[in-house]
Amino acid sequence: MRILTAFLATLAGALLVALATLYAMGLGLFGSHEGPGAVGRTRRPDAVVAQTLSAVDEAARGVGAQGRKQILFGDLHVHTTFSFDAFLFSLPVMGGEGAHPPADACDFARHCSALDFWSLNDHDLGLTPEHWRESAEAIRQCNAVGGGAGAPDSVAFLGWEWTQVGLTPDTHYGHKNVVLRETDPERIPARPIGAPRGELAGPGPLARGWLGLRGGSRMRDLARFLTERERTPDCPAGVSTLELPADCSETAATPADLFRKLDEWGGEALVIPHGTTWGFYTPPGSSWDKQLEGAQHDEERQTLIEVYSGHGDSEVYRDWREVVIGAQGELECPAPRADYEPTCWRAGEIIRERCAAAGETAQECEARAAEARANAVAAGVAVRQTLPGVRTQDFLDAGQCRDCREPAMNYRPRSSAQYILALGNAAEPDARGRPRRFRLGFIASSDNHFARPGTGYKQLHRRGMTESGADIDPAHPLARLFGPPPEAAAPRSRPYLPEATSFAIFETERQGSFLGTGGLVAAHAAGRDRDAIWESLSRREVYGTTGQRTLLWFDLLNAPGARGASLPMGSITPMRDEPIFQVRAVGSLAQQPGCPDHAAAALGAERLQRVCMGECYHPSDRRRLVTRIEVVRIRPQLSADDAIGSRIDDPWRSFACSPDPAGCAVSFSDPDYAGLGQDAVYYARAFEEPELAINAANLRCERDAGGRCTAVHPCGEAGADEQCLAPREPRAWSSPIFLERTS
Repeated sequence: MRILTAFLATLAGALLVALATLYAMGLGLFGSHEGPGAVGRTRRPDAVVAQTLSAVDEAARGVGAQGRKQILFGDLHVHTTFSFDAFLFSLPVMGGEGAHPPADACDFARHCSALDFWSLNDHDLGLTPEHWRESAEAIRQCNAVGGGAGAPDSVAFLGWEWTQVGLTPDTHYGHKNVVLRETDPERIPARPIGAPRGELAGPGPLARGWLGLRGGSRMRDLARFLTERERTPDCPAGVSTLELPADCSETAATPADLFRKLDEWGGEALVIPHGTTWGFYTPPGSSWDKQLEGAQHDEERQTLIEVYSGHGDSEVYRDWREVVIGAQGELECPAPRADYEPTCWRAGEIIRERCAAAGETAQECEARAAEARANAVAAGVAVRQTLPGVRTQDFLDAGQCRDCREPAMNYRPRSSAQYILALGNAAEPDARGRPRRFRLGFIASSDNHFARPGTGYKQLHRRGMTESGADIDPAHPLARLFGPPPEAAAPRSRPYLPEATSFAIFETERQGSFLGTGGLVAAHAAGRDRDAIWESLSRREVYGTTGQRTLLWFDLLNAPGARGASLPMGSITPMRDEPIFQVRAVGSLAQQPGCPDHAAAALGAERLQRVCMGECYHPSDRRRLVTRIEVVRIRPQLSADDAIGSRIDDPWRSFACSPDPAGCAVSFSDPDYAGLGQDAVYYARAFEEPELAINAANLRCERDAGGRCTAVHPCGEAGADEQCLAPREPRAWSSPIFLERTS
């Protein structure tokens, strides 16, 4: 008996030691802190920067735009492995590359993509005060390498992403990047101001310990990362941001709260909405109407919107609805149209097909289809959770914009840039007594999560230059974070039961067909320094591209009181008479393979491969052709009864361009403006000759003679290394010119 007792005691002791070890591992005691990395100390050669500016000047002369401001290219939406999702993408089980900290972003922007400016925008969800301080220091070091205030080779801005996700249309406001003008410690917030935490539930310490035991050192680093986040307490409520303790997590539940806290801080910041139509996380039925009410909009800070990124295009409005919202707020599934099938409707058809295959009656199958539609509507973005054993291919092209160019997944048209610009809030008139409205300039950026700002220069390396990841082994413990457990298809839907949430509620596999290399923001700036770039952003004299460096000018030629001088894109001006506009565009420089010698010399062969993936911005002397220019006109609502679709003329004008490498220039007027009797908004799109681009065809539908999608081929179906190339027209969007009607 004593031997047995001793054995059991020894066994119990061993189990306690094992559990304690697992718990300690789950707390990150065996992992490493995710540090900021070491910024490279070599700036881009002055001669290279000068050659870039000279090429722009030469192109400007070719279309009569000489003597204008410089055009500088940047990326204002970049994540590193300080972001929780980026850390997950870095794990070996995801096919990840390991840590990509802020220092990598600096080196990539400087030597790989050769950007003139960029910003750091890690998610608030995992950005502890310690990581915030490390981010700020890395940005300061990056700028120190760039040179003096007059002509740095690259300017780095500090910022973060306010990552708000509501579960219903009424509570959803979406994601906004906050970009700060200053970087000095005494002139920046003590911590980022994030959305309330708890959107995603991670594994507990024991589960993390088990993952660390099985997954190696990077998994143990994840345990450390999660523990550091969990141990950061929430800041006390009701205290001014300047009076809060340094090491707490500060949150703002709504845009109004965010703007109020930025007011309390008092520094200069831009707040840039992005991914507005991206239905990956945006609940069906979401609309931007509520963001034009009261303090939910800040006219001084929220002056730009990201219309394109690596997650697709968010520009255009369509009048179909993903759900119908009744008078009492109830949600219903609308019937399909020729140009759109709601995902909820497709859920019903999937169940109908399964039901029929199981031998049930038509009446029973119709009842189950109706039940499936109702369950899908109630599930919001988690429709797949209501369909046991559903595959990505089963949805066909439901939920997608069929006539959009590279649209965001599960498109939400009432959050598009066109819809937002067409909104008017007559209940809150402006100083002129006219409906309040948004006046937002257009930018594009990458939204890259591998510390790679400006990835759109080449259509290579889908994994690494886009957000596409590897297929995770369904047997791996982390698989439950990204998808439901494998199960058999069933002929009946089930209600979605929101438990502890994870990425599994989202369509992570399907979204892989909508991820591209991302865009760029271009600034018409008076100089290369931080202040000049900031001023161009503040006055909206900016435009966006799908990643290429198209040169674009859009001007009002006859602004009253301008004495012959034109007004550039982004301008707001009173106007009574017929406006006359001019658009000039020059194509981007075609790329050469590999990297220029100066990039290889700065980074060395090993780091060139790891950071740049062996491919850099490497322009030739050949200009790509601009094929056409389109102009969009928007007449904002005068009352809530005005149908948004009737206020948007897209395209309002279209001009074919001759095949001239020197570019394209067109002038036009709006003879109807005086008769409109209201304000009007105009912006230009320039298109380059087609190229092959990653995921340009999205789900790659097979269509029958009637145009119906009968089968899809999601990206990666043929293997993780598939590049999913398809033709597209690279394009650039000017910021709008806003005309205010005078009598």
